Amino acid sequence: MTERPTEGSRDRRNGSRRALASVQLDETAKQIIEQLQQDGRRSYAAIGKAVGLSEAAVRQRVQKLLDSGVMQIVGVTDPLMLGFSRQMMIGLKCEGDLEAVADELAAFEEIDYVVITAGSFDILVELVCEDDEQLLELLGRIRRVPGVVSTESFVYLKLRKQTYSWGTR
Repeated sequence: MTERPTEGSRDRRNGSRRALASVQLDETAKQIIEQLQQDGRRSYAAIGKAVGLSEAAVRQRVQKLLDSGVMQIVGVTDPLMLGFSRQMMIGLKCEGDLEAVADELAAFEEIDYVVITAGSFDILVELVCEDDEQLLELLGRIRRVPGVVSTESFVYLKLRKQTYSWGTR
């Protein structure tokens, strides 16, 4: 795994500014990531056996991948099972400094995804809410963010596919 400095970018984990390096992954790093995508609790020993490294070498490589921001290891939950009955994407049309608007939206605890886009919308946000009352309150807060001109909501009715296995091939 080698890194080349590039311009500053957003840290996907917490939305903060950080200098992001372009990371070139070797085949072994990709294989380690694929192993963890299949089972995030897989032991370093089992991964080592699959990719031809020692447990210690896998531990070091995983730590480098985590430290560089290439990957995270998280528990993915089902929002419906946790009492969040509303999931949605909201498209925002904005004016002014898009990064400032995106930063303010990223600070909302209920919003789990913020991306500046090209096309019909300037920013897309994804969120989960417990109920329509919370959704209504949150929409009002989003619409009051300086720079937000309009919103369009896309309520998720049924999830058909969600995967986290991209990026290694």
